[in-house]
Amino acid sequence: MRNNKWQLLGQILTEHHSVAETEITAALAEQEQSQSRLGEILLTKKVISELTLAEALSQQQNLSFYSELPEQKNLDNLLNVVPLGYAKEKRFYPLNRTAERLLVAMVDPLDSSLINDLATLTGETIEPCLASATEILKAINKSYEGKAGETHNVIEEIEGDRSTDLVQNFEPEDLLDTSDEAPIIRFVNSLITQGYKERASDIHIEPYENEMMIRYRVDGILYNVLKPPLKAHAGIVSRIKIMSQMNIAEKRLPQDGRLRVRIAGQDIDVRVSSLPTAFGERVVLRLLDKASSILTLEEIGLKETQLQQVSNMINKTHGVFLVTGPTGSGKTTTLYSILTRLDRLEKNIITVEDPIEYQLSGVGQLQVNSKIDLTFANGLRSILRQDPDIIMVGEIRDQETADIVIQSALTGHMVFSTLHTNDAAGSLTRLVEMGVEPFLAASSIVGVLAQRLVRKICPECREEYHPPAELLEELTEEGLPDHPVFYIGRGCDRCMNIGYWGRTGIYELLEMDDAVRDLLLKNKDAASIRKVAKQKGMQHLRSAGLLKALQGETTLEEVLRVTQEEV
Repeated sequence: MRNNKWQLLGQILTEHHSVAETEITAALAEQEQSQSRLGEILLTKKVISELTLAEALSQQQNLSFYSELPEQKNLDNLLNVVPLGYAKEKRFYPLNRTAERLLVAMVDPLDSSLINDLATLTGETIEPCLASATEILKAINKSYEGKAGETHNVIEEIEGDRSTDLVQNFEPEDLLDTSDEAPIIRFVNSLITQGYKERASDIHIEPYENEMMIRYRVDGILYNVLKPPLKAHAGIVSRIKIMSQMNIAEKRLPQDGRLRVRIAGQDIDVRVSSLPTAFGERVVLRLLDKASSILTLEEIGLKETQLQQVSNMINKTHGVFLVTGPTGSGKTTTLYSILTRLDRLEKNIITVEDPIEYQLSGVGQLQVNSKIDLTFANGLRSILRQDPDIIMVGEIRDQETADIVIQSALTGHMVFSTLHTNDAAGSLTRLVEMGVEPFLAASSIVGVLAQRLVRKICPECREEYHPPAELLEELTEEGLPDHPVFYIGRGCDRCMNIGYWGRTGIYELLEMDDAVRDLLLKNKDAASIRKVAKQKGMQHLRSAGLLKALQGETTLEEVLRVTQEEV
């Protein structure tokens, strides 16, 4: 590396990073007034990026520069020595230890107090190098996630703890960074952190007569993870109630609460529900990662032909598009995917939801609140006064909401909503059963998408296998190929020996053509509508699942599990 130690930063930026001299001159003039550093001024004015500044400083000070930080090496228990909060505040990340020195990535290698503190803390000679603040923070969060798995270690402390004085308001900035020594507090923090690390959507805390059980729901399936001592139940529930601002004295009535925590730098929204049972309060925590991105229609698992059909339906100027399936089948995720695909700059999009699971940029979102009589129907009436082009209703639960949805579509709005039915054809008859006139439903609905979620095979341990003959017999009507090849996950460290990793959707798309409208007008049942739709080319759920199984995305057993109501 060239030694530019005595070269001015502005000169380096101009010569090697194409920064205009006029920008440097303006920043230097501002520096005289503010006493801020030149690099900070240029960053604030967005003249340069964090990466450019770090590289320029490395050239100026003749230090190593990392655009991406490598994995740590030879650091043993250094993460336990260096507090997470301190690493984030000072923006540094230890990289490698040798016999002579400890290599540390920094944003500001001229911070002598930091170098002295690290030398004292670790007993090592510190060698600084440069990286961007964003890259350092990302590396910190990734590394400290490894500290999450201490839940089991706290159980022994809980068994020996006799303190029930848990009524202290403690809200750590980051659950991995808490220094609180109370076993119950550390146990609850570890429980949430470990659940997030293992991709759990829900954490169940269930008391029984002689034991307490804690289960995680991962990819839609519940797994037993812990059996803490039953005497710890009251303390654990009280701690969760304090964190979620619930009434800790009320143990006879169900309660709902919520809390926001940070885990390894990620914002997690936790919905809490308590329910009194015969042996104590049962608590369920729903984890929602606020930083997780909303999936696109391509990513949720639609086939290419279905994707084109859906795109044509959702881009109509008016009508109703329904997504249907049982609870937990991913209907809300599909609706969010649809909204992100629509033009949010030229269209006024408003939603009424219960609850609002993700914040959508450019979309007005209304939260249902039954305590103040803000129902789906009342919220929908208010939305119509906001001059919307596109409306999303979280769920059609009653005739009143169904009527307003249909009328909104007939008066020039595009409406998206969900129903709880087993298949696409059943949604049409369900609306009629709710009290919607068949001719109104037939003229307003443009399409219905039924869906299920199937677990995907872990790519690290996928292998071919031959399913039992009785399973194949259940699929004789689906037209299996002569020598079908199926796959299964044998289980590995990545998937916690489950054999599955993540989920994808299987879909049944019903398009409202003249034949289907005619059957609906004649009040025909769902079976008749389904039969005609299949003759017109609609692929039903089990066929869609079988195709994914043959492609190696999921297992045959998984497809049969989620489509068993079709048998």
